Amino acid sequence: MMTRFDRHLLIRLLRSYVLLVVALIAFFIILHYVEYIDDFYDRGATFRQVFLSYYPNYIPEIVRLISPLALFMSVVYIVGRMSQGLEIAALQTSGVSLYRLLLGPAVLGLAVTGAIFWFNGWVVPNTNKAVLEFERRYLRDAHGFVDVTDMQTGPGGMISIGFYDRENQVGHRTTLQQFSSESRLAFRIDSPRMVWIDSLSVWRFEDPVTRSFDRGRVETVVRTVELDTTINLLPRDFARSERDVESMTIPEAAAHISALRRAGAANIGRARVQYQSKFAYPISNFILAVLGMTLASVRRRGGQAIQIGIGLILAFAYLTMLKVLEPFGFSGSIPSFAAAWAAHVLFGVGTLLYLIRVRK
Repeated sequence: MMTRFDRHLLIRLLRSYVLLVVALIAFFIILHYVEYIDDFYDRGATFRQVFLSYYPNYIPEIVRLISPLALFMSVVYIVGRMSQGLEIAALQTSGVSLYRLLLGPAVLGLAVTGAIFWFNGWVVPNTNKAVLEFERRYLRDAHGFVDVTDMQTGPGGMISIGFYDRENQVGHRTTLQQFSSESRLAFRIDSPRMVWIDSLSVWRFEDPVTRSFDRGRVETVVRTVELDTTINLLPRDFARSERDVESMTIPEAAAHISALRRAGAANIGRARVQYQSKFAYPISNFILAVLGMTLASVRRRGGQAIQIGIGLILAFAYLTMLKVLEPFGFSGSIPSFAAAWAAHVLFGVGTLLYLIRVRK
């Protein structure tokens, strides 16, 4: 049961957390604007588009990214002030253990973790759609696209595309092949253009040449003006970008990755790591809240500045480790699950061990 002290501490932490989030959002936007102002206006973006469309849609992503650091620094600052003022020592002397004092920060950490999980899984993807589209149009260093040339269309089916036009949803120099259960080529369709017809949800081959085979020999050759097919692939499967999963909710991302696996798509390590991160990243809020409380509860020679300095080093080491591991997961050098979760497990265990060792 929460006491008056717990509620008082919780309110102070929450107020500090909100103020830090607002300050960090403003700081992030200013730095980002200064860095990309030339791109914005060289490519025709107006002041209204930048500040009334782009950055308002970007704020949810900023909140997701900075939340663990803001929560950690709030705990270190508030609890550190209490520790330097001997409030923590007085409470411990009166018989209140550190585990009991940990209740307020732990409750806030769990609440923020749950909120950020929901926010990251269902709110941020919707705003990221507008952000990614804006960056594609107005930033030189916009997200790149994954090269897709060969994909499976189903059991025994394979499609090859020479070049895919993402803007118009058109595949150029397309070949569709279907193999029999004996692994013999049953038929093949060659077409200079494959166009997505959204109203019918089909791919339309223009000027296709269809060749049927019997035991590996050409049986018939048919030339037509156009041919509609219902292959199990959507335009986004051919036009994958490096940040597609960021604009998908958790159910959408799961379905997208499953579709890529069924299609035999290559280079899906990035998508799998980003999907796992939707579950893993929010837990950093709880881990850093507990670590911040444990770290700041110890009164140190040198005052609060030393506590904040140590806290910043640990927090940045944690968040840096997350980013360092991601490329290994993208390339498949380590499993995507490990790339997304290893830093959280390591710092979670380290926080637990430090909590056990610190004076109660």
